[in-house]
Amino acid sequence: MLVVVVGSIGFMLLEDYTFIEAFYMTMITVSTVGCREVHELSPNGMVFTSLLIIFSIGTFAYTISAITTYFVAGEYRDLFKARKLERTIDNLDNHVIVCGYGRVGEKAYADLQAKGYDVVIVEKDEELVAQLREGLTPLVIAGDATRDDRLMAAAVERARAVICTLPSDADNLYTVLSVREHNERAMLISRASQAASVAKLRRAGADNVIMPDTVGGAHMASLVVNPDVMDFIDHIRIQGKDAINLEEVDVKDLPSEFRLPTLGEVDARNRLGVNVIGVKTSAGEFIINPGPNTPLDNACKLFVLGSENQLRLLNRLFGLQTPE
Repeated sequence: MLVVVVGSIGFMLLEDYTFIEAFYMTMITVSTVGCREVHELSPNGMVFTSLLIIFSIGTFAYTISAITTYFVAGEYRDLFKARKLERTIDNLDNHVIVCGYGRVGEKAYADLQAKGYDVVIVEKDEELVAQLREGLTPLVIAGDATRDDRLMAAAVERARAVICTLPSDADNLYTVLSVREHNERAMLISRASQAASVAKLRRAGADNVIMPDTVGGAHMASLVVNPDVMDFIDHIRIQGKDAINLEEVDVKDLPSEFRLPTLGEVDARNRLGVNVIGVKTSAGEFIINPGPNTPLDNACKLFVLGSENQLRLLNRLFGLQTPE
């Protein structure tokens, strides 16, 4: 545009051309078409035309190079992928966000994927982001999870849960505060490295705070004290591919005909073969191996143990919503 404007003005000043004539001369010069001049050029006009040809060829070559690079070098492809990612996340609802794809985040992502949840990863390591997008999932937001714009790009306002697995307790604390500002209903689970950070993260809004080192050490000690018990517990995984699953069922989510006053009247064991091994009451207390006379209300939760097929039948019978 600059070359066309300068060329048109130059011809108008040096050769006394009209605007149309000057514009025409500029275009045939810039495009290297080389048609006959409108009028014979003066010496000054010839010098100006020569300079215009030099600058226009350089500009034209740079433009072609930039356009070629845009398409061939992958910039267009990256832009297309970014737009596709935005459209996909815009259609997500009730998904889970994993902030930080380290060792803890990788395991959390794998288990959630096995259960069928939609998961969006927020990771600031650009090399790792590229690897994840190529080999694992396109639902990866590049950037620092402590920044509000990265959380908003992951649709944090519509997320059902956010898992913060960043290596720094300070970053996890800041992320928890940011998430809670945009989404008050989301379940917030955070990693902590220091015991002193647990209370701070809870005050910031985290529903649960996990210390991987403490959990791992306690698990190892339990394997020494009760090895067979721990093997049995390890066998009961929360992954959809396992033969045995342990799931929680909110009484309030059951159809009205199953919202009965006692556990015996719900009669889940006789219907499907699953076992209700625990109940969390409305007061927050846990009842292990509850009897048939255990009272239930809409605030209770049932902990159900069964095979994959049994739990699938339970979901179908009770009309429970499972992640797609």
